[in-house]
Amino acid sequence: MKRTFRKFTSFLAASVVFTTSAASLALAEDMAALEAAAKAEGMVTTIALPHDWCGYGAVIDGFKAKYPEITVNELNPDAGSADEIEAIRANKDNKGPQAPDVIDVGLAYGPTAKDEGLIQPYKVATWDEIPNEVKDADGYWYGDYYGVMSFLVNKDLVANTPTDWSDLLKPEYAAQVALAGDPRASNQAILGVLSAGMAAGGAAGKEAGEKGLEFFGELNKAGNFVPVIGKAGTLAQGATPITIMWDYNALAAKDTLAGNPPVEVIVPASGVLAGVYVQAISAYAPHPNAAKLWMEYLYSDEGQLLWLKGYCHPARFNAMAKDGKIPQDLLDALPPAEGYAKAYFPTLEEVDGNKQAVVGGWDTVVGANVQ
Repeated sequence: MKRTFRKFTSFLAASVVFTTSAASLALAEDMAALEAAAKAEGMVTTIALPHDWCGYGAVIDGFKAKYPEITVNELNPDAGSADEIEAIRANKDNKGPQAPDVIDVGLAYGPTAKDEGLIQPYKVATWDEIPNEVKDADGYWYGDYYGVMSFLVNKDLVANTPTDWSDLLKPEYAAQVALAGDPRASNQAILGVLSAGMAAGGAAGKEAGEKGLEFFGELNKAGNFVPVIGKAGTLAQGATPITIMWDYNALAAKDTLAGNPPVEVIVPASGVLAGVYVQAISAYAPHPNAAKLWMEYLYSDEGQLLWLKGYCHPARFNAMAKDGKIPQDLLDALPPAEGYAKAYFPTLEEVDGNKQAVVGGWDTVVGANVQ
């Protein structure tokens, strides 16, 4: 009986090896064909990818180094998620350099872009390692990375670092608080309002969005809110001494500023919000094969680790950690795990409910024209 079992397991093992080898061969052949088609197209057009956002500078350089035959055409690095969607709409019939091939947008924008027919399905080779909760089952959009909302603080100008949202209302922060985007178009800013609303006691979704609007209305009325899009440069110049942004952007800014001025990155004590971004390929992509190859690179081990080096938790983080693929030095460079442990990941419905409340109510409730 044991002998028979051994024969069966040996056959099974051999079959598994054969099947795996065949699958690997098929994948390699498919990849070679995709690379050839992408190189023939010769270009991939991205949009809204600042080089200091999630390590995108290194990501773009890595793609260029691996595929020197393909030009990376970068459109409007400072655009928001809504701008990216509008760029697809506006260029449906345009096969020129102003038509984006790929987008990187907030979670709420993936399903709406799919419903509008603006994106096309594609599943990368590592598809199974992307959590089901952050991807469309048919491959129209898929989570790429996440972080938590934080405060980036210029310590030359801010003596007492705020540790929670309610602190921002204090008189000592007059004309110092800014969002890192226009809350009518930027996913980062829209979710900054959600985080504030959750800290004020609102349930994630429309309710927290409305409470967040009330909070920023108070902040604006008190004279503490600055209607300027905050970034490392404006913070260093003193225009936006306290800027609300994703932790990975704040940490990248800290590296960029290199102590001039000294800055502090704080995850607020309440309303700790995690935000997921998603990738998609335009349904009207002028370079569809190069777009698919770009996605393969982003979701490869190399691409995922470059995002992690930029302080973002990539979509495949858990699977790669389990397989021992993440270098210890990258893990050591991340913020303390405690901040992530209490982070709230809103559902797609909650993100969408908040987005509708914030985009629709900002002008009337807050009335600050952020630009």
